[in-house]
Amino acid sequence: MSSLLPIKFQEHILLQSLGINAANIGFATLTMESDKFIVVREKVGENAQVVIVDMNDVNNPLRRPITADSVIMNPATKVLALKSSRTLQIFNIELKTKMKAYNMPEDVIFWKWVNVNTIALVSETAAYHWSLQGDSPPVKMFERHSTLSGFQIINYRADAECKWLLVIGIAAKDNRVVGAMQLYSTERKVSQPIEGHAACFVSFKTEGNPHPSNLFCFSVRTIQGGKLHVIEIGSPPAGNQPFQKKQVEVYYPAEAATDFPVAMQASSKHGIIYLVTKYGYVHLYDIETAVCIYMNRISSETIFVTAEYTATEGIIGVNRKGQVLSVSIDEQNMIPYVTQTLQNPELALKLAVRCDLPGAEELFVRKFNLLFGNGNYAEAAKVAATAPQGILRTPQTIQKFQQCPHTGGGPSPLLQYFGILLDQGQLNKYETLELCRPVLAQGRKQLLEKWLTEGKLECTEELGDLVRPHDVNVALSVYLRGNVPHKVVQCFAETGQFDKIILYAKKVNFEPDYLFQLRQVLRSNPEMGAKFAQMLVSEGENEPLADINQIVGCFEEVQAVQPCTSFLLEVLKSDKESEGHLQTKLLEMNLLYAPQVADAILGNQMFHHYDRATIGQLCEKAGLLQRALEHFTDLYDIKRTVVHTQHLKPDWLVNYFGQLSVEDSLECLKAMLQTNMRQNLQIVVQIATKYHEQLTTHALIDLFESFKSYEGLFYFLGSIVNFSQDPEVHFKYIQAATRTGQIKEVERICRESNCYEAERVKNYLKEAKLTDQLPLIIVCDRHDMVHDLVLYLYRNNLQKYIEVFVQKVNPARLPIVVGGLLDVDCSEDAIKQLIINTRGKFDIDELVDEVEKRNRLKLLAPWLEMRVQEGTVDPATHNALAKIYIDANNNPERFLRENPYYDSRIVGKYCEKRDPHFACLAYERGQCDAELVNVCNENSLFKNLARYLVKRRDFPLWAQVLAEDNQHRRQLIDQVVQTALSETQDPEDISATVKAFMAADLPNELIELLEKIVLDNSVFSEHRNLQNLLILTAIKADRTRVMEYIQKLDNYDAPDIANIAVSNQLYEEAFAIFKKFDVNTAAINVLIDNVSNLDRAYEFAERCNEPGVWASLAKAQLKEGLVKEAVDSFIKADDPTAYMEVVSKCSETGNWEDLVRYLQMARKKSRESYIETELVYAYAKTNRLADLEEFISGPNHAQIQQIGDRCFDSGMYEAAKILHNNISNFAKLSVTLVRLNEFQGAVDAARKANSTKTWKQVCFACVDNEEFRLAQMCGLHIVVHADELEELINYYQDRGYFEELIGLLEAALGLERAHMGMFTELAILYSKYKAEKMREHLELFWSRVNIPKVLRAAEQAHLWSELVFLYDKYEEYDNAAQTMMQHPVEAWREQHFKEVITKVANIELYYKAMQFYLDYKPMLLNDLLLVLTPRLDHSRTVSFFAKLNQLPLVKPYLRQVQTQNNKSVNEALNQVLIDEEDYTGLRSSIDAYDNFDNITLAQQLEKHELLEFRRISAYLYRGNNRWKQSVELCKKDKLYKDAMEYAAESRQPEIAEELLAYFLENKLHDCFAASLYQMYDLLHPDVILELAWKHKIMDFAMPYMIQVMRDYHSRIGKLERAEAERKEEIQGNQQPNGSMMEPQLMLTFPGGAPISSVPQMSAAYGGVTVSSTPYGATVPATNAYGTPMYPSSGSYAM
Repeated sequence: MSSLLPIKFQEHILLQSLGINAANIGFATLTMESDKFIVVREKVGENAQVVIVDMNDVNNPLRRPITADSVIMNPATKVLALKSSRTLQIFNIELKTKMKAYNMPEDVIFWKWVNVNTIALVSETAAYHWSLQGDSPPVKMFERHSTLSGFQIINYRADAECKWLLVIGIAAKDNRVVGAMQLYSTERKVSQPIEGHAACFVSFKTEGNPHPSNLFCFSVRTIQGGKLHVIEIGSPPAGNQPFQKKQVEVYYPAEAATDFPVAMQASSKHGIIYLVTKYGYVHLYDIETAVCIYMNRISSETIFVTAEYTATEGIIGVNRKGQVLSVSIDEQNMIPYVTQTLQNPELALKLAVRCDLPGAEELFVRKFNLLFGNGNYAEAAKVAATAPQGILRTPQTIQKFQQCPHTGGGPSPLLQYFGILLDQGQLNKYETLELCRPVLAQGRKQLLEKWLTEGKLECTEELGDLVRPHDVNVALSVYLRGNVPHKVVQCFAETGQFDKIILYAKKVNFEPDYLFQLRQVLRSNPEMGAKFAQMLVSEGENEPLADINQIVGCFEEVQAVQPCTSFLLEVLKSDKESEGHLQTKLLEMNLLYAPQVADAILGNQMFHHYDRATIGQLCEKAGLLQRALEHFTDLYDIKRTVVHTQHLKPDWLVNYFGQLSVEDSLECLKAMLQTNMRQNLQIVVQIATKYHEQLTTHALIDLFESFKSYEGLFYFLGSIVNFSQDPEVHFKYIQAATRTGQIKEVERICRESNCYEAERVKNYLKEAKLTDQLPLIIVCDRHDMVHDLVLYLYRNNLQKYIEVFVQKVNPARLPIVVGGLLDVDCSEDAIKQLIINTRGKFDIDELVDEVEKRNRLKLLAPWLEMRVQEGTVDPATHNALAKIYIDANNNPERFLRENPYYDSRIVGKYCEKRDPHFACLAYERGQCDAELVNVCNENSLFKNLARYLVKRRDFPLWAQVLAEDNQHRRQLIDQVVQTALSETQDPEDISATVKAFMAADLPNELIELLEKIVLDNSVFSEHRNLQNLLILTAIKADRTRVMEYIQKLDNYDAPDIANIAVSNQLYEEAFAIFKKFDVNTAAINVLIDNVSNLDRAYEFAERCNEPGVWASLAKAQLKEGLVKEAVDSFIKADDPTAYMEVVSKCSETGNWEDLVRYLQMARKKSRESYIETELVYAYAKTNRLADLEEFISGPNHAQIQQIGDRCFDSGMYEAAKILHNNISNFAKLSVTLVRLNEFQGAVDAARKANSTKTWKQVCFACVDNEEFRLAQMCGLHIVVHADELEELINYYQDRGYFEELIGLLEAALGLERAHMGMFTELAILYSKYKAEKMREHLELFWSRVNIPKVLRAAEQAHLWSELVFLYDKYEEYDNAAQTMMQHPVEAWREQHFKEVITKVANIELYYKAMQFYLDYKPMLLNDLLLVLTPRLDHSRTVSFFAKLNQLPLVKPYLRQVQTQNNKSVNEALNQVLIDEEDYTGLRSSIDAYDNFDNITLAQQLEKHELLEFRRISAYLYRGNNRWKQSVELCKKDKLYKDAMEYAAESRQPEIAEELLAYFLENKLHDCFAASLYQMYDLLHPDVILELAWKHKIMDFAMPYMIQVMRDYHSRIGKLERAEAERKEEIQGNQQPNGSMMEPQLMLTFPGGAPISSVPQMSAAYGGVTVSSTPYGATVPATNAYGTPMYPSSGSYAM
């Protein structure tokens, strides 16, 4: 029955073999939206990742570090949708881009791709659709129905148009799983709740309906049972009959009482519903009839996710083991299964028709014959048309319908048959020809075109030939569809569609005669010919379809210049060197016939490889001088042509000179000027301008000067002078401009140029005697030659140009001009007048300097006073007047004090040598500090300087003069102390001066200064700051005077001064200050901290008797370790603030009694918790337990817990016991009791504490004291905590108490809180100390132990049987198998091993297992191989056993797997059969399985000693078309019957005749006669007759000859009748106008032969097929349809 299974079941992959943990294979972590991808979320350590398995490349899963709550892959592309909380994102993995993102307002509990562009989102309240296109957010589709509340959503489905939507959920109720669905219509906007577990939509077309129906299929499992429903949703399409609702019971086996549907897929192609249940059953139902076709269990684990398996339109899914399984229809077995197993032929017929499945041939033939025999031709036609795989669409069927009688009253049976076939689809070759012949005969060509357009006809060459006489275009269409290239090209040429020939020929890889076609086109349409020629060149892949030279020759034959030009321009655009001759040809052709076209071609510079010399000469002859110059290289030719500038474009000519060498360019320019200077001067200037850098400017200047062309030189240099740095160019330009009268240009270049030689130009301008001296003025002004200019102008009586120069050109030059005029003794009046008339800006200081240098300063006095009267305030004017007044002694002191405009520094400098006092006035007025200090130092004016410094209050200036390196500092200080300070009454002056002395670090001088101010009863004597400063200065500079100042002065800051004194180690002075101002606390601190005399301090405290003083003393005593004295002082001070220090010190020194006294005093002042806590501890330390107990029993703030811990840590366990008992701290109490060896009490206290830590401490103490009963009581409270178990076990094991530990864990297994760690550790202990109990323990509790941990322990203990048991339970099948093979004595069990080995992931273990069985259990090897067969590489397996020479041992395995037709298996088994001399088995193997090296085997068997094996060799040669070898081998072994059969099958007359000759040579006449029968159709009658006559065996040949005569006679009769029928048909169809049917003459017909209007008959004359059939068999004569006309008689048998 296995061969008749209607399904194909396949395991595609085991996900665990890809490294995916089984824990991550589930509904929550694995998604499969289609059969293309599987996506798994997993966590490796602390890192989350997503694994994407491409089902087309399963060995390379893609892992990405992605953290998400859910991941779903697009069904078709690598687009990944991620959900994290409420954030949704869509990524394109291939492009690595984020496509969309959205934050949902509510949680999404389920989502799924409903198609490649839409994701369905289901929340607690609604369903949404989110489109992948655009930026739109999710769109709400409908609200969830209340019936789905509390259900887990497991699926979401939609029909193809998304008009019907479905949500599916399940929930556990009443000890079963209930399914609920919500069906929603987007058109009607309504929902319907349905009870169901799985559902799907499918588009299904029923018989008789023109359109498919939209069906809704769902299944439900209720208490009563399971059902499958198939209904049509929505309105049926127009023209459709409504689909009848189907309902069928779903069978669930008794052992699957709680099973229910989990998934459903439907195949539109096969009309099959696949239903998968939770327990792994698959049900197949026919959609149309709802009949259950097949049911079986395909998985022992739940298949939790499914999708459509598009390759076969089946179903694919994943189970919890990670197996990816698919179920599909087995198209070969489906119909036989339904027919034989289900005994349902009606369903088999429907499936065969609907799905085009094989297997129902007999049913259809029987039904067809029955209907046809009953005369029900219409139904018979339907059966023939719908039969699967066209089994009835044969020529015989057509012949049957042709031979049917037509009763009238409707179309004939044949037309009915053709009509049904046309409605169904395309006709085959025979049907097409038989239908089209009468259609064309009736002239209904439009019907044929319609059928071609609709794809109803099979296009063949025969059909094209049939149609071509009627319509070439339709025939072309047929040839194109039928792929008949030579006929297509003929039709294209016949219809003038030459451009399509190349495209078609290239498409179908056909090569017609292109040159012939091109000549045809050129004769009729040269323009079309050019395009065709271009296509011939461009459409070739690596080379043109025709030689370009031959193509050009075709154009020349018809003198088509313009089309040839178009063609060559296109094909030569790549400008290849190899095409130079074609380029020359193109240009020659156009220069001769179309010069303008040639000019345009040359202008585009398309070609560079033609004959330039030839083309240049042709251009000159054609009048294209420009093109000629482009091609000339000889200077003589160039000079001859270039002088004709009137025929050349100036721009082009200028550019052309850029191609010439420097020498040639100069020669050409010279020739142009010589030929016609006036005409060519302008273009020569342009050329010179553009190429002056290459031709050199000097050479061009010489060229122009040689022709005395100053105008040309002027224009040439004018174009380059602004960009040239050459002085010669600028000078020559000035010369040329001067000579051509361009004075303005001379003036411009003199003003703007920086490159000419000023001296040379100045001299040239002087010599030129220009009427306008402005260029000379500009040159002299720019190059500081004003003095020479003034001398030149004055001596040449050109004074007016002097006035023009200073008044208009450059007034700033007035000082130099005045100096020059003074040098030439010009009159003062003229100079004064020039100065007065010059209103431009000039430097007055410079003017004053020029006049002053010549001792003529008084000359300026009137002019300066006039400027002052005009209100001028510029310093230069007033400086000049100051100098004049000082020199003239015209009341200078008043001017210096009152004038605010002069420059003090300039005037002061002027006065220094004349009168220092005037200099001081000027400097003081301008605050010129440095200059004033210098002049006072040089002239000993220290009193003036001291007064200035005090009033100036400038600290940098003070720092300068008080610097140590100032040799005049002492004189200056004396004047400051004696004069300046005594004269001032301003405190700011005093303050600034004191600060300056302080900053200068002059303490002694500062003391001197301050004593002068403070002690001399001045206004500032009582100034606090000054007194402070005096004392501080004395502290710093003269300590001996500090005490004196302290006693004399009273108005100073005592605390601050005292602190400063302390910091300067003046402790007695500080003590004196504190004591003088009654700051007693600070005073005693000085004695304690600085003087370090506690006796003086104690005396001072006794005298003062202040609490603060005692407190300070107490702290000092405490610091010095005088604890008792310190406590006494604290008590006198009544100060508890230092209780922290006192407690610390008393604790260090052990003065607990003094501490009690102090803390009792402190407790009266403060009820601080710390004080009371330390008091309690002090009671404990002094062993005053009664006082302790009394204290803690009363109200207090002591930290009893803390003190208890301290007492415990100090070993005061009795006190700790009192304290812990007081606060009910049973945890600490129990530990304390342990220290007191009160173990029972400790356990009681631990029970009250109920703390794991306490239990551990008490337990460990009991173990140490061997109190195991109490220890076990404690241990039972510890082992229930997994974190504490290891420490407890180690504690017992370290001390060797193994039995007690095992007993403890065994007792703990019955606890409610028993956990995996307890079972695991007990197993490990058994493996170490009681191995005999481990197996029992594992069998009972294997599911509750940590298997990896126990695995390691079992391996270390060499417990191999237990190790295998654990590996099996942990699904580590690879390790289990390896362990059994490594330790077979202890671990191997046959059945168990076979169960394990089939589950391993590493296939290599299969081959290790084979070796193991060979070594250990060779007789069981075949049983093992049968188990391993599904996953074995049979080629490798065969190689494995072949190397070991063990193939005979595995012969049963080889027979089992030979059904897969594997080459290695076939060859191995064949070899075994040969070795066993089993020729029957070998022949069966060869016939059944053909995948082996036939020739090699034949060659091997050819030399075998047994005849039957040699016979098989001949049989193999025959199967490989080696007929000659086969027949020769048969002749050698006298296998004459085989030889005759093989010769007949070879279809080679030579072999047949050789065999006959062999028979005759060996006088085997009977064999000869038998051969004539066997090889009838291969033999020639004349040869047979000759052989028979020669060997005198005519009797043996006579039956053959009789049959031949009969055959030929029958054929001739058929031909005669066919010819008569043809003539009758021609006469009946002949038209009155005979000219339409007359064939064209052969000479005028394009192609050489006429076309007959009669359709050509293929295969035989007159439409009768002539065939050869061996005599001795039925030899029917056939008509045009290939059907028998009448049977032949006569037969012969051996």
